Amino acid sequence: MSKVLIVVDSAVEATTTSLTTMATVSAIKSAITADINLTTTVEIITADYLEKDSWLQFGQPDELIFCPLTLNLPDNLPFSSTGIISACLDVLGLREQLAQKLDIPVGDGCFWLPVVLTAKGPLYGEAIGLTTTIVGDKLPEDLSLSDISYYQPYNLSDVVRQPLYHMAHQLLQLLSAPPATYLVQFGLGNKEIWFDRVLPFPAAPALASVGVQKPDLFFCHWCCLRGLPVRDLQIIPSPTSIEIGHLRG
Repeated sequence: MSKVLIVVDSAVEATTTSLTTMATVSAIKSAITADINLTTTVEIITADYLEKDSWLQFGQPDELIFCPLTLNLPDNLPFSSTGIISACLDVLGLREQLAQKLDIPVGDGCFWLPVVLTAKGPLYGEAIGLTTTIVGDKLPEDLSLSDISYYQPYNLSDVVRQPLYHMAHQLLQLLSAPPATYLVQFGLGNKEIWFDRVLPFPAAPALASVGVQKPDLFFCHWCCLRGLPVRDLQIIPSPTSIEIGHLRG
């Protein structure tokens, strides 16, 4: 039997009252338990467990599947992907790299492009937007603790969509990113896009995909961690759209 360790921020206890955090953890747990080809148990630990090596009570690194939902991890990690975690944590440094090496505009943004990076290449999901009004484009630093809600799909024109995909592709190539579900946070102006940051796991905005996208971003992430294929991302038709489609047919 395998064991999965879901790692949350040290400031967030497993019994947190944050509805957003609880929903995010619940979504990834549901994705794990939906994997009928693997018998596993799931534990939720805080990042300081990794620093204190207390996680060894659960088993050796090769016996465990680590699933971080935070960037605030200790430097000496017992699993791979340390490079991507560090790179994503250094928001200003990553912005500078993209600006200098790839000539990509950078700045604060409040939209997200999901990218499911499988062993065979990237799949781009529909963009995610905010249902909550904020002042300007600056969001709270810790999305998992904020009372912000999201929705998918946020419709983008082809004028924006293709350059956005290209930017995300260049970004993940620059980072030598391993398979995972990524949320590329970006800003959007009049036919212009700019890079904000990237998260190498399904954070709070990914909740917008649950019940809306098939498979949702949490299940996609679990598939990536397991090396399982994800062949397509589809928005589930709403009853209204189905009815309209039927009437038009």
